[in-house]
Amino acid sequence: MTAVSSRLPVFPWDRLEPYKATAAAHPDGIVDLSVGTPVDPVPALVRRALAEAADSPGYPTVWGTAALRDALTGWTERRLGARGMAHENVLPVVGSKELVAWLPTQLGLGAGDKVAYPRLAYPTYEVGARLVGAEPVVYDAETFTSDAAVAELDPAGLRLLWLNSPSNPTGRVMSADELRRAVAWAREHGVLLVSDECYLELGWETEPVSVLHPDVCGGSYDGIVAVHSLSKRSNLAGYRAAFLAGDAGVLGELLRIRKHGGMMVAAPVQAATAAALGDTAHVTEQRARYARRRAALRAAFEGAGFRIEHSEASLYLWATRDEPCWDTVGDLSKLGILVAPGEFYGAAGERFVRIAFTATDERVEAAVRRLAG
Repeated sequence: MTAVSSRLPVFPWDRLEPYKATAAAHPDGIVDLSVGTPVDPVPALVRRALAEAADSPGYPTVWGTAALRDALTGWTERRLGARGMAHENVLPVVGSKELVAWLPTQLGLGAGDKVAYPRLAYPTYEVGARLVGAEPVVYDAETFTSDAAVAELDPAGLRLLWLNSPSNPTGRVMSADELRRAVAWAREHGVLLVSDECYLELGWETEPVSVLHPDVCGGSYDGIVAVHSLSKRSNLAGYRAAFLAGDAGVLGELLRIRKHGGMMVAAPVQAATAAALGDTAHVTEQRARYARRRAALRAAFEGAGFRIEHSEASLYLWATRDEPCWDTVGDLSKLGILVAPGEFYGAAGERFVRIAFTATDERVEAAVRRLAG
C-alpha cells in the first residue's frame, strides 16, 4: 500500500477542508461551489426504470443488455452524429472516473510508456498514468490549433493521448479543426486517442463536437474512443452510469479484461441508463436550470472584480482576480462561499479558481447577495 500511495499525488480536496470549515461557519451557511456534483432530482422516468428493474437477482453482463447497447448506439448516432454504430462500438462502464483512472492499466501500459493530457486538466488523467508507473506528460491547450503547434508534440513512447472537450476545469471547447488535427496526428503515430466528452451536452456559447462525428474522424473509429457520462446531463452521478464508444478492437479487448475483473454495471442502472438516453425533455429542463445559475453567478463574480476566461461550456466558471488562487479561496470562504483552487488542475491554474454552478437556486441566490456586499 505504501508503494502504491508513493506513486500518487496528495489527494487535492483534503487541502480544501480548512476553507470548507470557514465557509460552513457563515451565519447563513455554506454555498459550496467547489465540486460539480448534481443537486437536482433524478428525472422521474429514470427512477421508474430503475425501480422496475429492481428485481434483478442474477449477475448482469459486463457488455450490458441488448436494450442498453441499442440505447448507446442510438444516442451516439442521434446526438453525436456518429454513423454506423454497432454494438461492438459501445461499452458501458461503472462511472467515467473509474474508467479514466484504470484505463492505462487495462490497456497494459507500464514503465517506459507515456500518457499525455492537457496542461490544465482533471487530475485523474495523471493518477491513471502513475498507477501503472507510466510517465505522465502534459501538452498546451493550443497544441492542436495549427500544424506547426502539433508538430512539437513528441510521439516517442506515447501510448495514450487524452483529449478533454469541453474542458474540466476551463470550459474550453476544441473546434472541429482541432479535433481533426488531433485524430490525424494520433493515427499517424499509432497513439490511441481517448476523448473525454462528459460535458458535451453543456455547451453555452458554442456547440461542442464529438470526436466520433464523421467531419472529425472521417467516418472511421479506428484508434479513437469517446468517454460519455450521464452524471451531468441526467443528474445520475449517484448511479455511476457512463460508457465508451469508438474503436471496436479496443473496446473488445477492454470487454474481455472487464469480464475477468467483474467490472459490470448494475442491472437496474443499465435499465435507467437506457431510459435516460431515450429522453431529451429532462436534459432540456436541466440545461435551463444550469443556464439560469450560470448567468447569475457570472454576473455576480464579474461585478465583484473577477475576470472569466473560456467557460463557454461545462458546469464551471474559470475565474481570476490576478492573485494566487489560495488567496481567492480564503477570501471567498469568509463570505461562506467555497470554490476550487485552480492549482488542483495543474500549476498553470495557480491564479484561477473553478466555480461550479451546481448549487441549488437558493444557494446561488445567497452567493449573489454576498458577492454584492
